[in-house]
Amino acid sequence: MFTKEDLLSINSRKELLELAKKKKIKLKKAINRAKYEDELRLLQIELAHLQNHIEKHQLRVAILFEGRDAAGKGGSIKRFVEHLNPHTSGVVALTKPTVVEKGQWYFQRYIEVLPNRGEIKFFDRSWYNRAVVEPVMGFCTPVQYKTFMAQVPNFEHMLYEDGIHIIKFWFDITKDEQKLRFDGRKNNPLKEWKFSPVDQKSQELWEENTKYKEKMFTNTHTAFCPWIIVETNDKFTARLESLRHVLSQFEYEGKGKSGANLHTDPNVVYRYFRKSKNLEL
Repeated sequence: MFTKEDLLSINSRKELLELAKKKKIKLKKAINRAKYEDELRLLQIELAHLQNHIEKHQLRVAILFEGRDAAGKGGSIKRFVEHLNPHTSGVVALTKPTVVEKGQWYFQRYIEVLPNRGEIKFFDRSWYNRAVVEPVMGFCTPVQYKTFMAQVPNFEHMLYEDGIHIIKFWFDITKDEQKLRFDGRKNNPLKEWKFSPVDQKSQELWEENTKYKEKMFTNTHTAFCPWIIVETNDKFTARLESLRHVLSQFEYEGKGKSGANLHTDPNVVYRYFRKSKNLEL
């Protein structure tokens, strides 16, 4: 990495290239990262404007982040919330249900953390745990799964009718890229905590996960609450495009004044039906 002294000593493009070669710095990668940081900052400014709009007009917004392990859900959520007012935003990442919660209606604990008026909530996984993870891992019975799949469209329609804006993201990753990220976690002492026994089984149960994922899309992709696919092999692009998609769903005061590019890339973020047959091949 260049130091402050390095940059002050450079007087020409040639000197910059020579120094980069000497220090074994890949300039293209550094330039792309700088562009990403600039775009991210502008989109976060737009998101702050959107949050003000949500507060002012007392809207309720719930954004669900679903996807396979290591697809980049947590990293994207972090970029969404890092500059928002924490009093009217928050991340929901529920742990496994307690004994009491297991005896309640499945959706009850999620209802308790839905956004109030003027709030935006980000769900790091959601009630859709029961659509894929739980049946694949044996954490629910076939009857519980069947009941959930029958109830969830009606549940979401009630939320929609009550005025809650729901955005459902599926972060899509290929099997090879998932393995690369798992290996990176295992070999990085700062990321080891992210790797769990469930992650270990993700590669082994890839096809089973795919089967349940497709059933989920078929039964829960609706006009009032569609699934939005985000291709995440390039996690930096995925973060920017998911931000753009959320911003595109609202008209708010000051929209576009930051100069951010607010046009989504249809090859990265799109509704489920558009490329469903090509997902994760």
